[in-house]
Amino acid sequence: MKDLFEKIYKDKGPLGKWAAQAEGYFVFPKLEGEISNRMKFQGKDVITWSINDYLGLANHPEVRKVDAEAAAQYGSAYPMGARMMSGHTELHEQLQNELAEFVNKEAAYLLNFGYQGMVSTVDALVSKDDIIVYDVDAHACIIDGVRLHHGKRFTYKHNDIESLEKNLERATKMAETTGGGILVISEGVFGMRGEQGRLKEIVALKKKFNFRLFVDDAHGFGTLGETGAGAGQEQGVQDDIDVYFATFAKSLASTGAFIAADQEIIDYLKYNLRSQMFAKSLQMQLVVGALKRLDMLRTMPELKQNLWKIVDALQSGLKNRGFDIGTTQSCVTPVYLKGSIPEAMALVRDLRENHGIFCSIVVYPVIPRGLILLRMIPTATHTLQDVEETLDAFDAIRERLDNGTYKRMSAALIAAMGE
Repeated sequence: MKDLFEKIYKDKGPLGKWAAQAEGYFVFPKLEGEISNRMKFQGKDVITWSINDYLGLANHPEVRKVDAEAAAQYGSAYPMGARMMSGHTELHEQLQNELAEFVNKEAAYLLNFGYQGMVSTVDALVSKDDIIVYDVDAHACIIDGVRLHHGKRFTYKHNDIESLEKNLERATKMAETTGGGILVISEGVFGMRGEQGRLKEIVALKKKFNFRLFVDDAHGFGTLGETGAGAGQEQGVQDDIDVYFATFAKSLASTGAFIAADQEIIDYLKYNLRSQMFAKSLQMQLVVGALKRLDMLRTMPELKQNLWKIVDALQSGLKNRGFDIGTTQSCVTPVYLKGSIPEAMALVRDLRENHGIFCSIVVYPVIPRGLILLRMIPTATHTLQDVEETLDAFDAIRERLDNGTYKRMSAALIAAMGE
């Protein structure tokens, strides 16, 4: 018999093996100061493109005032207990009702955390006889929810409707045997690539196949659609999304999430979502804060307008300078470069130390070997000056990547790792 921990000692994982070189700088970095377009990293001022504060609400004075007042009135504990037992209030209900109306659904239900809530919702929607069909590039919270499923599941190629149709044919045959149903899961906006899920085309397949559609719209809520109601509104198919999910952790700059659907579906879910039934209720100051943020989203269209002014300037600027930003259709702005993991480390260090630009770095195994993804999240607090400084910095790092400077800089790191 092996020691349970033997595998941990021998294999730290594809990312963990770089911990000695990466932790505290490339992963688990410490950004300091108020959440804004410019913060401090290791004592230096940097333009931050890694904060999911799309609408710039995190430090908006009206938001800060309401958050502080709610904390003073309710503290950080109230209400105590799970919603089903002792943690339910009229303000929780009010927030649910306003969210449902905003995304054009009959009802909504609050979730303590987006990740936790997504996992639990997938688990609650399906039984062992049901079949799940989901996009291969789905977020980790969807994948973890699917892992709980005791029945069959299929992945379809990312945003590939032909692949989805083939898997729906397989799922239909299987469901006819098991007597179950089919759940299709897509994202409204895929957080790495920035592409919108092809919701309109997925919905069209309902004419041919019998399935229900569950959409994770974490990055679409607040940023897409005429009113900010998300990718479904943007594509004109919000009514055809059977279960809609969004988080407060992006556009609303807070903690929590919600699901929205027909009243009967929500009634079922709130009695069967284990992560909510057996977890403490969302604290009151977060509920009050979410009500304020939602009101601002509804009544201050300039927030989204300011966001898209920055998005358009950044994305058009990158394309005009010859950078590959893929096929993003959202605020998420990926920049794809070719290089190894050590080159990526040297590149990002140069960006942060010499150019004052902080953005997230994504490498294998999240993306294929040989690629470097610099992922940027524009916000309404960024300025056109921030964009220009960033574009100039990206020109500089591309030149150093192409002329081999980062490869030479990374040679010592590779030698140290014994590769």
